[in-house]
Amino acid sequence: MTSTQAREAAPDHLGHVIFITAAAAMGGFLFGYDSSVINGAVEAIRDRFDVGSEALAQVIAAALIGCAIGAAIAGRLADRIGRIRTMQIAAVLFTVSAIGSALPFALWDLAMWRVLGGVAIGMASVIGPAYIAEVSPPAYRGRLASFQQAAIVIGIAISQLVNWGILNAAGGDQRGKIMGLEAWQVMLGVMVVPAVLYGLLSFAIPESPRYLISVGKRDKAKKVLREVEGDKIDLDARADEIELAMRREHKSTFRDLMGKRGFLPIVWIGIGLSVFQQLVGINVIFYYSNALWQSVGIDPGSSFFYSFETSIVNIIGTVIAMVLVDRIGRKPLALIGSVGMAISLGLAAWAFSYKEGTGDDITLPDLQGTVAIVAANCFVLFFALSWGVVVWVLLGEMFPNKIRAAALGVAAAAQWIANWVITVTFPTLSDWNLSGAYMIYTAFALLSIPFILKWVPETKGKALEEMG
Repeated sequence: MTSTQAREAAPDHLGHVIFITAAAAMGGFLFGYDSSVINGAVEAIRDRFDVGSEALAQVIAAALIGCAIGAAIAGRLADRIGRIRTMQIAAVLFTVSAIGSALPFALWDLAMWRVLGGVAIGMASVIGPAYIAEVSPPAYRGRLASFQQAAIVIGIAISQLVNWGILNAAGGDQRGKIMGLEAWQVMLGVMVVPAVLYGLLSFAIPESPRYLISVGKRDKAKKVLREVEGDKIDLDARADEIELAMRREHKSTFRDLMGKRGFLPIVWIGIGLSVFQQLVGINVIFYYSNALWQSVGIDPGSSFFYSFETSIVNIIGTVIAMVLVDRIGRKPLALIGSVGMAISLGLAAWAFSYKEGTGDDITLPDLQGTVAIVAANCFVLFFALSWGVVVWVLLGEMFPNKIRAAALGVAAAAQWIANWVITVTFPTLSDWNLSGAYMIYTAFALLSIPFILKWVPETKGKALEEMG
């Protein structure tokens, strides 16, 4: 039976596939949680260790160095020891990082634990989309791949909600005491709970059939294929289809990604998608939003509320993307998002150009303050319903089988490097000119439009074996 026939058989076992996908996407939840939880601790860390904007940015961005490392090694590690074992290693790293981050004795110590957590995030960012793409029936792969981004945005929202609860328990003081620790330490330590859950869930899901076939475990692979694609398919024919595709390839290495002009064109496209996703400035909202809203005159309690509310908008946008990604395709959704983000960022830049005061005493006029909040939420909405989901779906689909793991690792590493650049430069840019910073992000949103139109391929409805 061909891939087309397999697509028709998928609904019989879709419920089981959804469970497998959701369990694998717990890595995405931790990705979002760990990335965003630092938002609630920024000002407390600044006060506790008495550091300026530049040193603070380095600590916040330290995790992103680990992310690039984790993303770069995850593909090869997954090919060597399997997708599930790689998830379990990431779960251990998340757990150790959460404990260490909650109990730092110096600023460099906190940065070190942040780097370790970043390695886990980087691994999860690669292994999640790759595994989900490999166990998903083709007709449903876009929606199921969206689970990764859905888990990320839910992780972001939950981290903000937990931070808000902890802040209230500490009397509104990020350095208030809870159980003998300062509130910000508890915020960072709570991640132990989802990290352990991720590790436990990894024992409840099957190994990727493509990995099993690659290591000669054909019978186990057929059993997994029956679980995820149903009893109606010809398991031998489906396994033969995967095996034939894999015989034409070898273990992907960095050298396989090279062409006449550096990387192969498809790898450059993957890198471009990853870089544009970050250069529009989305993570400024999630790393610095509490400090950002406080800087324009909103009190700390309300700033946590606005950050949580933005996370809910993020979830709504992601749900919209999950509904539309297999219906209208990847490229149209990305184009809609680029236009919406450019308009929203431009409005934010206009609003911030009216800020008054300096240092910690900054305010916006009522109209511009309202526009800034609405524009920030519209930006998050358009990002979530497009680039937030589409990039992860495309990176899991667009590469040929023979280079998928290595290419995904390079693209994800590029994403984390771009994320680091945005994160570490924002405090300096905002001190220089907050409106100017948002104009830069607006420019990148505009540049993403011709990039999509000219270079990004449409992968809607294609089997992984059909990729060129």
